[in-house]
Amino acid sequence: MALIRCDFFSDVLELSTSMTVILPEATSTQIGLSGSARAGAFPTLYLLHGLSDDDSSWVRRTSIERYVAPLGLAVVMPQVNRSFYADEAHGNKYWTFLSEELPEIVSHFFRVSERRSDTFVAGLSMGGYGALKWALRQPERFAAAASLSGALDVAGRERSGQWRPDLVDRVFGQRRVTGTDDDLVWMLDQAHPADLPALYLCCGTEDDLIEDNRVLLAAAGDRGIRVTVDFGPGAHDWNYWDRTIQDVLAWLPLSDRPV
Repeated sequence: MALIRCDFFSDVLELSTSMTVILPEATSTQIGLSGSARAGAFPTLYLLHGLSDDDSSWVRRTSIERYVAPLGLAVVMPQVNRSFYADEAHGNKYWTFLSEELPEIVSHFFRVSERRSDTFVAGLSMGGYGALKWALRQPERFAAAASLSGALDVAGRERSGQWRPDLVDRVFGQRRVTGTDDDLVWMLDQAHPADLPALYLCCGTEDDLIEDNRVLLAAAGDRGIRVTVDFGPGAHDWNYWDRTIQDVLAWLPLSDRPV
């Protein structure tokens, strides 16, 4: 595998930012690791970070590079700070950056597939919310989307006052989340189930965000939307995410997965 820390300028953000990228490499003599890479453009997983993380966190705190090596899968991990993958009311346009500019930059820099069947998104905590929001807003882009310990009921937390006021004000300002395309439950109402990518939820039962996940799962069930679910023992920590990202990778519908 090739591991790249890519520093670049974003016109949308109007500043220099970064992404960490893993690219497939076919290897046969590397001790302890076998790499795979198919001819042509690579299937790609956009892997999103959590609230207190950055684009390097998945590589630093899990073995994601080792897990994807035999799959021939590129992994793109962008930097979005504490934005909740939104165009911030008092900040920057991270949603526009993520959903419009980033895929164009990635396609320009790297040999990645632009086919829906080869494109996936996943994330943890805030990134789980970002992954499902991206998949629900742009279902034509992804074949599959996964949330690990996602903060998925942002609207419910807003209504109950469970969010830090300074964070809510900076990201969403005076605009309410409920009934908008930042509200994942509301977005499920707007969706046509047949048009959606495959969806995956996992969360530890000792995690404070388990109720967010149960709310979203119930809402999906009420609307006839199928979701693969893994709720089991685990906390909101990297031990859990290092384990469950392997399950997510095994679940992804890779068209030419090695056997």
